[in-house]
Amino acid sequence: MFAPLKSLIGLFSTDMGIDLGTANTLICVPRQGITLMEPSVVAVSKRTNKVLRNGEAVGHMAKEMLGKTPGNIAAIRPLKNGVIADFDVTQAMLRYFIKKVHHRRRLSRPRVVIAVPSGITMVEKRAVHNAAEQAGARKTYTVPEPLAAGIGAGLPITEPLGNMIVDVGGGTTEVAVITLGNIATKQSMRVAGDDFDESIISYVKRTYNVEIGQPTAERVKIQIGSAVPLDEELSMEVRGRHHLTGLPTKITVTSDEVRNALKEPIDVIVLAIRTALEQTNPELAADLVDRGIVLAGGGSLLRGLDKAIEEKTNLRTRVADDPISCVARGTGMILDQLSDLKDVLEGWDEHVY
Repeated sequence: MFAPLKSLIGLFSTDMGIDLGTANTLICVPRQGITLMEPSVVAVSKRTNKVLRNGEAVGHMAKEMLGKTPGNIAAIRPLKNGVIADFDVTQAMLRYFIKKVHHRRRLSRPRVVIAVPSGITMVEKRAVHNAAEQAGARKTYTVPEPLAAGIGAGLPITEPLGNMIVDVGGGTTEVAVITLGNIATKQSMRVAGDDFDESIISYVKRTYNVEIGQPTAERVKIQIGSAVPLDEELSMEVRGRHHLTGLPTKITVTSDEVRNALKEPIDVIVLAIRTALEQTNPELAADLVDRGIVLAGGGSLLRGLDKAIEEKTNLRTRVADDPISCVARGTGMILDQLSDLKDVLEGWDEHVY
């Protein structure tokens, strides 16, 4: 593309930071904040594998279809464990979201910063670049999710201090100790909020012979899920299909039962945090005694997760303000403070930005 045309397109484009998550996609525009927060779900025709209704069946509308589609339609989540599982559908979803932020202007080719899991491969990272650029981005940069989350949580990541961030997303949990704008120690695992849901589904089927879907499991997690005992235990009526009779049925599940169901994935996350701490330089570890651990991501909203981690690590643990948007806010802040934060970008080239 010729330089004058690039400059012209730039006038009509809004640069944006994107948290391309397994469960939700968020877009942050510098000086505007979060401008889009939608489920990473797309409804497609099984016959053509094309997005329905000219791209309208994306996000909130598509999530309402999960588990309820007829035989010729599939509501799918095109990302799995933080990486692209269906390239074409991810590209279509990104195109829809980018156009929505631009209010459907045709002449828009934004520069984007996308947060990616710190443990993904170069092939997976290239897929993110290709999907974004084919969806309409004229230049794409990536940043490791823990760095974006740390920036969005307001941590002084560029200072010579140890900062530990634990980002519990939908598909991955990112654990990192950050100092001087770089990751000193990290653990990236594909155990996160989706695994909380799957553990609830498995428990209900194993205990009650009742099959429930992911949306129902998510509601159970949000309404009565916890990582530590509650002062007053909760209960919830759950509807599903009986595994033996095949008939619709309902049961009552307690928060104590859900907590037992969630124990295994929570233990995996705690183990990753302890492993990262054991690998941390002693001087940085000393900083964490005072600074503690900061939790981000939607999974950090599970009741008592901060207390469970604090009990197992003996480090003060807190949940960041608005943890769901930390990563997206971080990508937007990078664009807004580019002169100070450009070094955290992967593939940064001052001549082409």
